[in-house]
Amino acid sequence: MAQAENKKTPEPVGTGVPKHVALIMDGNGRWAQERSLPRSAGHWQGVEAVRRAVKAAGEFGIDYLTLYSFSSENWARPASEVDYLLSLLKRFIHTDVNTLHAEGVRILIIGERDELSPDLRAEIEQCEALTRDNTGLTLVVAFNYGSRDEIVRAARKVAAEVLEGTLDANDISMETLGRHLDTDGIPDPDVVIRTSGEQRLSNFLLWQCAYTEFVFVEEYWPEFDHNVFQRALDQYMNRDRRFGGVAASA
Repeated sequence: MAQAENKKTPEPVGTGVPKHVALIMDGNGRWAQERSLPRSAGHWQGVEAVRRAVKAAGEFGIDYLTLYSFSSENWARPASEVDYLLSLLKRFIHTDVNTLHAEGVRILIIGERDELSPDLRAEIEQCEALTRDNTGLTLVVAFNYGSRDEIVRAARKVAAEVLEGTLDANDISMETLGRHLDTDGIPDPDVVIRTSGEQRLSNFLLWQCAYTEFVFVEEYWPEFDHNVFQRALDQYMNRDRRFGGVAASA
């Protein structure tokens, strides 16, 4: 009985402006296809939508904005498309990071890095180092990211500590695993917004989204703007988050 009493669930909170918003940026290809344009045109317009989203997040007072930019499964796409997506990431680093740094944005990149090219890995590390001490919006970019892979990598780290004798297996907890995830130090998302009308997580932040709200909008990612963002936040803020408890009025 005492053990049950020690298990705490998060206290219900009012759904004001979320502290952490995660975005699944879906629909670039379909947006382009409907306009008889190459998929690359959709990805190009998607970068413009990223800029709008980051600007709007700052205006809304959001503390953390996570973007699902490139999943570990995206490597299976045609090589030409993968190369183009990588070029867009490099272009973002070269053209946008200094501006974001001047605006006080802190940039974090989550995902597997060991298999990335040394030059790309170095550029990622440089933009993180440049913005490390900024205190404005934290922009989290999920690149070469897959949640199952993240959890497996975290489990391997925990297992290594047990083998080294620095951690007792009986002391492994949810907090232990959480400290070894890519998102260590980042609060769990309050809401995940996915564009294009699709309603699935696609291997994104599976551990972190245990109590996250979901909002699905019909617009493709290149159409995502301040108004769409506001409408999605309005949906979130009209909900009653109970975290497994009961409503305050019940």
